[in-house]
Amino acid sequence: MARLSVMRWHKPIVTPTLSALAVLGCVILAVMGHYLSFLFFSLFTMLVLGMPIAISLAGSCLLFVLISGQVPDIVVAHRMINGIDSFPLLAIPFFIFAGSLMNNAGITERIFNFAKALMGWMRGGLGHVNVGASIVFSGMSGAAVADAGGLGMIEVKAMKDAGYDEEFAVGITAASSTIGPIIPPSLPMVIYGVMASASVGQLFAAGLLPGLLMGVMLMGMIFIISRRRGYTADARFSVGVLGRTFGGAVLSLMTPVIIVGGIITGAFTPTEAAVAAVFYALFLGVVVYRTLTWRKLIKVSMETIETTAIILFIVAAASIFAWILTSNQVTQHVIALMGPFSDSKVVVLMMTNLVLIIVGCFMETIAAITILVPVLLPLAVAVGVDPVHFGVIMVLNLMIGLLTPPVGMVLYVLSRVSNVSFERCMRGTIPFLIPLVLCLLLVTFVPAISMWLPTLVYR
Repeated sequence: MARLSVMRWHKPIVTPTLSALAVLGCVILAVMGHYLSFLFFSLFTMLVLGMPIAISLAGSCLLFVLISGQVPDIVVAHRMINGIDSFPLLAIPFFIFAGSLMNNAGITERIFNFAKALMGWMRGGLGHVNVGASIVFSGMSGAAVADAGGLGMIEVKAMKDAGYDEEFAVGITAASSTIGPIIPPSLPMVIYGVMASASVGQLFAAGLLPGLLMGVMLMGMIFIISRRRGYTADARFSVGVLGRTFGGAVLSLMTPVIIVGGIITGAFTPTEAAVAAVFYALFLGVVVYRTLTWRKLIKVSMETIETTAIILFIVAAASIFAWILTSNQVTQHVIALMGPFSDSKVVVLMMTNLVLIIVGCFMETIAAITILVPVLLPLAVAVGVDPVHFGVIMVLNLMIGLLTPPVGMVLYVLSRVSNVSFERCMRGTIPFLIPLVLCLLLVTFVPAISMWLPTLVYR
């Protein structure tokens, strides 16, 4: 799994002069007593100075508490602990560990070979294979970055060797990786469920059909581009090859069946499903395929610890920020600001989508969820949007944000593993934003796409 970069210092995106002015602005706002404005301004200042997002969130909240004097400063520590004191969050390290084990055990390559035998005969075959493999791997990892870092290297290399344009190969790989957090299991869905007090099981069920819809629409775009550029099939359909690759991948393909099937049937909770995924991945890597060595296992364990610590630090820091917004009635102010538009479900959903897409361009997914849920969810519920449906809308919006600069984490990961410049990665991804946005609009305004399965299974 590619490591997250949100805890590393980044290159400042403003000049030293503007940075000094931003710091001066923070001081002036604090002196004037505009404490909430100071909170946002100090957060923005820390981000543009290149500080990691978790430190920026926690630091701005601590400064707000110290300057405003609303509560004792010890509350910051208490809120950070309470923010991660949640049983569903235990699923995060186990899903991360399971995804890393599968990447290092050679499971991804077996899945790719099976997908190639199944769909390689279509026009633009490896593009369709790319999407199909991502859909299967989505049922294992739950993270777009894991998909991009694990399958991405295999997919881009295979498409380059087959004569596909580099930008097309990287673009479809980036777009298909966003399916990962929509189809269960999903790390962002777990975070949203904790923040919104929503059922993680229902959120997982709600993401299944939208994830498949994303795959179908991306394959439609692949077909259109392939016809224009003259891409042909990459392999003839062969029952023998299909059977052979299926035999090699059948145990790997059982992973999403175990995870999703177990959750939907009630055999175990999402957290227990994550533990089951880890044990099954270890069984495949150590006993069946014998591709996991002690060296690989230690490496994967260290990466999991690092990634989990980063995610939970972000959740802890963002929970303070969200608590400050809630305690200062920011949600009520937002509703009052919207005025007459707050009664229109269509307008609220359109404005919410716009806000989420913009935020997704600048902020990491987990931080965005923990900050925005207390603000946007009450507004959506007030106009009749189900919290589970809203969770799918929010995660899908933020996944599109992973493909857009300046953050664009998936693009950075693929740029590194494919040796293609960030600018070319971004250019290759643009055509595939069209089906993703269309899918977002369908999911937003046709609730049945998300809610049919949860209603069938849970209600």
